[in-house]
Amino acid sequence: MKNLVGTAIGAAIDRRDGDSGVKGAILGYVASGTIKTIAKIGTLAAVGYGVFSLARSRARN
Repeated sequence: MKNLVGTAIGAAIDRRDGDSGVKGAILGYVASGTIKTIAKIGTLAAVGYGVFSLARSRARN
C-alpha cells in the first residue's frame, strides 16, 4: 500500500508514451523506496550535524 502511489504515478507517466505502463510502474515503485531511504539518511545527517555543532560549541566555552 505504501508504494502504490509511486507505482500508479509511474504507470501513468509511462502510458503517455503509448507503452503498457509496466516499466513506469516498476520505476515508480523503485523511486518511492529511494526517496524514503534518502529522506531517512538526510534526517540522520541533520540530527548528527546538530549534535556535533552543539558539542563543539560547548567544548569552546
